Amino acid sequence: MSIDLDIDGGIATILIDRPAKLNAMDHAHYRQLSRAWVEVRDNPEIRVAIVTGAGDKAFSVGADLKSFTTARGELSETWMPQRDMLLNRGLEVFKPVIAAVNGYCLGGGMTLLMATDIRIASDTATFGLTEVKRGLIAANGGTQRVLKQLPHAIAMELLLTGRSFDAQEALRWGLVNRVVPPAGLMGEARGLAAAIAENAPLAIQASKELALRSHDMDLAAGLRAEQLTNRLLQTSDDVAEGARAFAEKRAPHFRGI
Repeated sequence: MSIDLDIDGGIATILIDRPAKLNAMDHAHYRQLSRAWVEVRDNPEIRVAIVTGAGDKAFSVGADLKSFTTARGELSETWMPQRDMLLNRGLEVFKPVIAAVNGYCLGGGMTLLMATDIRIASDTATFGLTEVKRGLIAANGGTQRVLKQLPHAIAMELLLTGRSFDAQEALRWGLVNRVVPPAGLMGEARGLAAAIAENAPLAIQASKELALRSHDMDLAAGLRAEQLTNRLLQTSDDVAEGARAFAEKRAPHFRGI
């Protein structure tokens, strides 16, 4: 049982490591995954994260249904929704998150995917919101994000039929950024992560937060939030470093302060 977190050069890699179960997660795995997301959020050394699954068969098929259907927990847990928060359940992580998807990305794996910012898929990847086939709904954001990320008719077909679809369909609908051979998956994800990690971390996090909050703000409120954020960032060391680097014709060295 393992959710592995590796940090290297400002890039955190979260590995869902249960390949024998297609990287399905029980309660213990979800608690470990929650701790990993909190570390990504709170560790100033981390500038960007990659989430992927171990092995070549699955990114994740979501919840281990056997463990969840046999252990319902106390009713009081219903009123503790902030405990063991996850990225797709509503934990606010404004550092960019890249999904590297190889194999099955179904159920909770798909809802996790939809909570990430940039998605790279291998040409062997398979996607689906399959919960209705098991008597459940696509929880942890499945029903909430799919209509925001896909056209209405396509989203409703996937949500209500539970059918699977391949990487080329995902690419055509804009659900993933690009499709690559399996051997190039992690290299592509790490290349993107490295490009992001070179940029000013405060500006990156502010950009992500403003973009996400635009779903709930009208244009006037969003423009005002941008003005205030830019004015705040002008007081940072990173903006001064960016100006110096431009004048000196060199790469900037941002510190996130």
